[in-house]
Amino acid sequence: MYVIRDVQRSDLPGLKKLASELDTVNLPNDEKELASIVEKSARSFDGRIRDPFEREYLFVMEELRSEKAVGSSLIIAQHGTRDAPHIFFDVYEKEHYSHSVDKHVRHRVLSIGYNFDGPTEIGGLVVDPQFRGQGKPGKQLSYVRFLYVAMHRPRFRDRILVELLPKLEEDGRSPLWEALGRKFTGLSYQDADRLSRENKEFIQQLFPPGEIYATIFSQKIQDAIGEVGPESVGARNMLTQIGFRYDERIDPFDGGPHFSAPTELIEPIRRFRRAKLSEERLPEGAEASPGEIEERLVAVERSHGRNRFRAVRALCTFRDAEARLPQEAVDALEAEPGERLHTIPFE
Repeated sequence: MYVIRDVQRSDLPGLKKLASELDTVNLPNDEKELASIVEKSARSFDGRIRDPFEREYLFVMEELRSEKAVGSSLIIAQHGTRDAPHIFFDVYEKEHYSHSVDKHVRHRVLSIGYNFDGPTEIGGLVVDPQFRGQGKPGKQLSYVRFLYVAMHRPRFRDRILVELLPKLEEDGRSPLWEALGRKFTGLSYQDADRLSRENKEFIQQLFPPGEIYATIFSQKIQDAIGEVGPESVGARNMLTQIGFRYDERIDPFDGGPHFSAPTELIEPIRRFRRAKLSEERLPEGAEASPGEIEERLVAVERSHGRNRFRAVRALCTFRDAEARLPQEAVDALEAEPGERLHTIPFE
């Protein structure tokens, strides 16, 4: 069984190990950067960052038996401010017609855009390859963000954005960046991405302000615009099932597509439910049955203690204002009878 909780400073060694094994943009293999992310998350969860839209929440998944950190995911309360705008390429078609040669053509066009009052963004999802597929850890880490947003709706924007990864080269390079971004900035994809986390001014100053016709790119790059990489197909399918749609926008660095949805219409958030923990337990060996026993992501939240937030995937049955859980789930949550539970459907 896994438990998902707010990150602690004591998680740094485990996160560093996970980052060194995966070496992804979402979890930087840099101890100083990781420490800064953990510190900002801690200050977000406990409210020391006063403006809720400046907060970022990092969740860690722990495998209970080994006490090993096996994944993480992130909520950025607002992605796109006056100091650090949300930058993207709008993708659309333009038509041209020449009467003299009777030629009609369509071109896909990229146009850079900026959002200074942006949406809430979910990102930073990584899972240790050794644990992928064992109890759907990736889906749990994805859904926990919807659960937390539902618990604290006023802290988040009315739209939620997710940027999906495109297909990258084996060496981690982005074909679109090599064809476009590098030519205007002189930076590698990794260097530009790292710099953009703290400073986006160089993009505004160095990228062309007008339209860029994708026709100038190779057919391979044109075909990849707005498409997800093989590792993102499952995430895209899951997101579209719960209400997300492609925005006809892409990341200016790697060309990955942007999907978004109105916060209130996202299916897990729409079906959010609270209840008190019953003294009764679901019997061992119970199975999900429609209308009676549901599979849910269940969380508890406290204002003090080792963890402010803990969540598990568990079977759950409701009776009036109470919910019954298996004993294993109650133990993982470290919950007491009568304590408030926050839940969203998992299947």
